[in-house]
Amino acid sequence: MGGTLDSVGLVDGPAIAERVSMRSAIDAIGAVLRAGYDPDADPPRSVVEVGHGQLLLMPSELGGWVGQKLATVAPGNPARGLERIQALYVLIDAETLAPVAVLDGTELTNLRTPAVSAAVLDVVAAPDAASLVVFGTGPQGVRHVEAMRAIRPIDRVRFVGREPGKARDAVARVSRPGLDAAVGSAADVADADVVVCATTAREPLFDATLVADRAAVVAVGSHEPSARELPGDLLGRAHVIVESERVALAEAGDVILAIGEGHLSAGALIPFATLFGGEPVPSDRPRVVKTCGMGWQDLAVAPLALANGGSA
Repeated sequence: MGGTLDSVGLVDGPAIAERVSMRSAIDAIGAVLRAGYDPDADPPRSVVEVGHGQLLLMPSELGGWVGQKLATVAPGNPARGLERIQALYVLIDAETLAPVAVLDGTELTNLRTPAVSAAVLDVVAAPDAASLVVFGTGPQGVRHVEAMRAIRPIDRVRFVGREPGKARDAVARVSRPGLDAAVGSAADVADADVVVCATTAREPLFDATLVADRAAVVAVGSHEPSARELPGDLLGRAHVIVESERVALAEAGDVILAIGEGHLSAGALIPFATLFGGEPVPSDRPRVVKTCGMGWQDLAVAPLALANGGSA
């Protein structure tokens, strides 16, 4: 009997990128939810405050797999030229509880977060959505363009960021023939079919009146009760979709603050389980999707990165 590490595979970022397409990640997330999984059943995430940020411990179990992500959130890292969020992911056989692989959790996070957004917007965004505004110029902002283009005929993208140079870099990273990509401003929200917020903002990024009734908005930037990217009055006039009511009321500042201001009630929230259970969401007003990140999302995608394609 060898040591624990003898049979553990190491899957780095390039291997994940090679083996798991954005489309397959989106399909994996959607398949889990359509099969009846209720995110409220996911084990709670632990958030541990440390000197220069946070440690996030995110366990989950799905089918033949158990997984554990150790993520770090270091707000000072972008100034050092480092990722704000870094992670390792351990994939474990559910029956023997033997570790099977250690994955680059940063790459996994940068893949699964936009995949979750796309899986949900594929249900609620206008079928002909073509115009996208992205707040945030980091990896999440860039990968969300890829995810949105996987589900809708997006042909116009505007990046909005605090630093023009980084916004231009983001534009360069997504530029493709036939795609009108440029640096924009909050005013571009008025013409957007889809708005993605993937920032570290703690206050609303734009005015609620800019959002058209046909638009879909997704906010992924924060898991802190006191931070928000969206104005409360937008949530008050929107259909608000969340991963789970439990997580939204504990971690989603956009939701918590809107409720505290009287714009929204907890009873109005639409959990993923309800949405994917077949209950339609009308298109009479904006659809807002607020996610905080949950362990099941990583586990839905991680097995696809194994050399055998995820066979347990």
